[in-house]
Amino acid sequence: MVKLNLILTLVLVAAAISVVSARHQARKLFVALQAEQAHARGLDVEWGQLQLEISTWLMHNRVEEVARGRLHMVIPEPGRIYVLQQNSAQKAVQP
Repeated sequence: MVKLNLILTLVLVAAAISVVSARHQARKLFVALQAEQAHARGLDVEWGQLQLEISTWLMHNRVEEVARGRLHMVIPEPGRIYVLQQNSAQKAVQP
């Protein structure tokens, strides 16, 4: 009878240790899951920002395409570009 009690006590201790270990592992995995979900949210935000940037670049290219195609606009030669200074609008400075 004493042997049986000792064996059952050892089995009970082993089961308790395995329950504690499983709960600890579950907590660690849950923390890791939350960190990965936060990282995924950050990536979603970055993806949205990149989509906005792409649409902005595409819009600029589209405007330039229409300006060249329909309006026959071109970039002026460097000699025809004048930079006006804000404090004295009378002076024109050539770059």
